[in-house]
Amino acid sequence: MQKIASFQVNHDTLEKGMYISRIDGDVVTYDIRMRKPNGGDYLDMNAAHTLEHLLATYLRNSVASEQVIYVGPMGCRTGFYVLFRGSVTPAQAIALVKESMAFARDFTGVIPGGSKAECGNYLAHDLAGAKAEAAAMCEVLKNYTEKELEYQK
Repeated sequence: MQKIASFQVNHDTLEKGMYISRIDGDVVTYDIRMRKPNGGDYLDMNAAHTLEHLLATYLRNSVASEQVIYVGPMGCRTGFYVLFRGSVTPAQAIALVKESMAFARDFTGVIPGGSKAECGNYLAHDLAGAKAEAAAMCEVLKNYTEKELEYQK
């Protein structure tokens, strides 16, 4: 079997940031890397779950709502994948991810989709943790540019 693209990225050199993971037709997968891989420090599952709800809510209500295909955490707990249709430019994708992280960082109130009727694991949320994760990622992405979207060799 052929190795998938994300397994071909050198995780020993991968840093926090945002990267174009792959392009499939008109779908662009962005790697939102929030932790250094294999660094021993991983996203807390409850915080990641809440962050997923916040990021998905923001992005699916953004100006690019029709181009959002998927928002979800990586199984390795080092970040998230965000998939957009190709009509979202790389610069727009960076801006949207920055905006969604700022939304999560500043969020107050009831977690969107967080009730028992709306969520398959409604007890597994951590709003304070999600806000802290988003705040940290806002700093990582503060001056991010399109040229940084490429994985380092």
